Order: sequence, then structure tokens, then C-alpha cells
Amino acid sequence: MRAKGFVHRRPWAVLAAGAAIQLLTGVPSAWGAFQKGVCEGYRLREEDAALILSVVVCFFGIGCVLGGLLQDRAGPRAAGLAGAALLAGGFLAAGWWVPEGSPGLFYVCFSAPVGLGCAFLYPAVMSCAQKWYADKKGLATGVIGCAAGLSGAALTALARGFSAWGGVRASFWGAGLVMGGVCGTAALFLHDPDESARPAAPGARQYTAREMARTQQFWLLAASLFFAAPTVLLFSPVIVELAAQRGLAQGAALSCVWLGAVSAAAGRLSMPWLSDRIGRRAADMLLFAALAVLSAAFAFARGWWMLGVYCALTFCYAGQAAVLPSAVNDLFGQKNAGVNYGLVALGMSAGSLAFPLAARALGLQAGRHWVAVLAAAAGFCCVRRLRPTQGEKL
Repeated sequence: MRAKGFVHRRPWAVLAAGAAIQLLTGVPSAWGAFQKGVCEGYRLREEDAALILSVVVCFFGIGCVLGGLLQDRAGPRAAGLAGAALLAGGFLAAGWWVPEGSPGLFYVCFSAPVGLGCAFLYPAVMSCAQKWYADKKGLATGVIGCAAGLSGAALTALARGFSAWGGVRASFWGAGLVMGGVCGTAALFLHDPDESARPAAPGARQYTAREMARTQQFWLLAASLFFAAPTVLLFSPVIVELAAQRGLAQGAALSCVWLGAVSAAAGRLSMPWLSDRIGRRAADMLLFAALAVLSAAFAFARGWWMLGVYCALTFCYAGQAAVLPSAVNDLFGQKNAGVNYGLVALGMSAGSLAFPLAARALGLQAGRHWVAVLAAAAGFCCVRRLRPTQGEKL
């Protein structure tokens, strides 16, 4: 209760707690730093290790629905604490229990709980912050999203620090202990404002999940997330190896993870702010158009140009993801934002699993770039067809 009183006197504590949590939940951004160690330490093939990330993102979408339901019924604090336990538990299980040569167990013991944990935490943080800053949703999303973007660099530093001390397993259990402590403590500060203190828009319709699912806007938003997936997720697990193949020295290749994380942070901070001014739809159309062009350029980029294009891709990919929570609130209201966001995020789950599995089955290499180009163009078309539901500009 002391934490609740502190938050009501100092609402900025919600942003600080959310930023602390998101700094440690960017597993997709940091997976390139883990993958080589996982292949060697757990004796997994490269494609099996890359699929670990796809399963994480898949369970993220599923967990957004479950976490959203928990958040809407029991509050963001309960969802945050559950998410912290799942996230830390997955890392600790990978470090202490998963045997070598067992990709299936890795998916079950690491990918599933980590994806669910991140999903419980993300909507809880974003929805709570937007309720406190209802008139500045883009700003609130941007501040927390910036931390989410820097998460790749933070987790990479944790992974490399613990790995140098005790190998890849130490990197997992060390990160798990830090995540459990930081995220669990920060979750205590996630409290919704009193109903009387919420500046709700007069006459705004608060869609239930069932009502939202009957709208065209829901399907278009989910489809846009589906088509955004291959622009980065087909390449982020192998970005270090890909950079080395394209002519970068080992140290420069490793910098792809760090600079990609910084670029993602910049995208998450700036694009929600821009969407407050030009509209969610216009900002997302701009980002999808850039993703299509950059995905084509990425097919030919080599050396330092490749690094620059990859950073631009992570900027745009993170930016469009960061605009989404505000778009969901604008379209469907704040009351059921947790579960509504979770249902939209199922598009991300489907894309994160479908595109890598298809590429693996078809043996696509260079063709992955053109899949990403076409998918980004399809995402642009989905966003272009979006129309407001509340009688205001989207």
C-alpha cells in the first residue's frame, strides 16, 4: 500500500518503474548475443537456436492476451509480478536445468515462460502508464519504449559479463536473478489511477474484446503486426554472423547488437511522440514504407553500409511496435486496453513463427530479403485502410 500511495503522489514513478522493467525484457533485441553461446554450450544446430527466438515472440502474443485479462481483472501490479516470475523462471531454468542437445526442452522451459513473462509485463506497463498520462499517451509510451529499445544493449552486457565468468549457463541464471529482483520490485509500483482521476474522453466508446474482434480495424492492426515480423526477425538471430559474412571485422560485427539496440530505443522514443502530432496512421504508414525500402537495400548492403541499414531497420521496426499501444487505445478505449492489446499482438506471434518456419522449410537465404520487402508493403496497405472508430482523426 505504501507503493500505491507513493505512485498517487508521484505519477512519474509509474514511468520509472516501467522503464526499469522494459530495460530487461528486450530478449529479441539481445538474442544475437546469446545464440552462438547457446549453439556451443547446449550443442544445438543454428536453425534450432534461431527458432528459440521465434517461439519466444510467439508466446509473447499469446501471453499478451492472458496477461491482459489478468491485468484488467486484478490490476497491473498482479500482472507485473506474475510476468517477473515467469521471465526470471525461464532464464533460471535454462541456466540450471535444460540439458544439452534438447531444443524441445529449451522451447518449453525457456521460450514459453520468457515469452509469457515479457507479455505479462509489457501491456501492464504500457496500459498503466497511458492511464496516468491519458493526454500524453505518445510521450508515456516513448519514455518506456526507449528503455525497451535499450534493453538489447543491457541484456547483451549482462550476458557477456556473466558468460565471461561462468559460461553460457551462467549468463542465463545471472540474467534471471537480476530480472527477478529488478522487475519484481518495479512491478510493486504499477497501480492504476483512481477512476475519478482518469481524464477519459467524453463519450468515448470502451470496446470489449468481443466487440473489438468484430471490427475491421482489429484485423487490419493484427495483420500489420504479422507483416512487420520478417523485416527484422528473419535476421536478428544471425545478425552477428551475417555481418561477418558481409565484410565486417568481428568487433564491428558484434556492434550490430549494440547499435541495433540504440536505434530501437530511438525509434521507440521518437515515433510515439511523432504520432501524437501527425496521427498514429500517418506515422505507421511512414514506418512501413521505410521498412519496405530498407529491406530491399539490406539485400545488397555490405560492410559499414550493412550496419547502417540494419540500424535503420531496427529503428523503424521498434517505432511501429511502439505506436501500437496508443493506436489500440485511440481505436478501442482504455478500459479493456490490456486484453485488447493482447489480441492485436497475436498478429505478431503468428508472423514471428510463420515467416521463420516458412523460410526454413523453403531453404530461403537471399530470398528472405524479398519476403521482408513484400511483407512490409502489405503492412503499409493494411495501415492505409485503417479508419477511426471514435469519430476523431486516427
